[in-house]
Amino acid sequence: MNTSLSENGSAFRGALTGLLGIGTYLPSRQVTNEMICERIERSDEWIRSRSGIRLRYWAEPTETVEFMAATAAERALEHAGIAASEVGCVIVSTVSHLHQFPSLAAGVAHRIGAASPGAFDISAGCAGFCYGLSLASDMVAAGSARYVLVIAVERLSELLDQEDSGTAFLFGDGAGAAVVGPCDQPGVGPVVWGSDGSHKETIRQSHSWAALRDAPDPDWPVITMDGREVFRWAAYQLAPIAEEALEQAGVTVRDLDSFVPHQANMRITDELVKELGIPDHVAVARSVEIHGNTSAVSIPLALQELLASGEARPGGLALLLSFGTGLVWAGQVVRLPPAPAGPPVPATTAPAHPTKENRS
Repeated sequence: MNTSLSENGSAFRGALTGLLGIGTYLPSRQVTNEMICERIERSDEWIRSRSGIRLRYWAEPTETVEFMAATAAERALEHAGIAASEVGCVIVSTVSHLHQFPSLAAGVAHRIGAASPGAFDISAGCAGFCYGLSLASDMVAAGSARYVLVIAVERLSELLDQEDSGTAFLFGDGAGAAVVGPCDQPGVGPVVWGSDGSHKETIRQSHSWAALRDAPDPDWPVITMDGREVFRWAAYQLAPIAEEALEQAGVTVRDLDSFVPHQANMRITDELVKELGIPDHVAVARSVEIHGNTSAVSIPLALQELLASGEARPGGLALLLSFGTGLVWAGQVVRLPPAPAGPPVPATTAPAHPTKENRS
């Protein structure tokens, strides 16, 4: 564990806001590589060598995005000791809410019993949690809200071509949430974010939902990806973004307690560790092995995993780094919240029946 001068906050520059609590939800259905290989002509060894993934969890029909998001949010609120009625805004990052409107955030806010907060969704793919975290910190710092819920949720299994050997093994489902509120020391550093629309075709939906209306026998839209191009971009473009985020926060890699990159691919993480010169005392998130790529959910899942295991310490500094469809990216240094009661654990059973409001 790191015991640098950042321990007392004397080096870290950031807003007087912080992550007060986190919560997650993993669906009940465990999917192994062997199960994936029943549909694609690949092997467990092939999947592990290219991605590092061993397991992922897929939602049952009743484990809707609203149900998963609300459950993660309630757990985050409990961890933070904050009542839902105190939440001033709810931000949800998702690309798999299949209703264009109303927002998923509004439904989640109602479901958890929040008292008429601001509520909206964002579409920033795998970078969505970091985008939402930055927005929430700015809201709290400006006085627009005292407490903000940032939620990431995905049912990517519903958008997969399960016979596509390039994507079928990559993605998992789940939800993660954080409560952001005021702190007496810097807790959320400046975000370094951006986009490059010239790469927008590298990760995309195969075709528009309008095809379901216009074509006599349309195919369901699915995730399509140029894996080689995405790997090449991430392996060589993310390190400078991370370095800028550290510089903006006034710290170095030696001041870090943990490094939490988006859990897309173990090889990308290993390359970043090497390029950034991450010291041995810094805990590195590698939960992609047991969760797969859960898009924006991967960072809160990884945070809870590291804190519950004791690899990362509450109050330590973590470098978050994410990228996704667009291409978009975000990097920021944050102070870690208190340790949760335990690691992310898959649900033992799915809800018996979907309710009217969460059948989406």
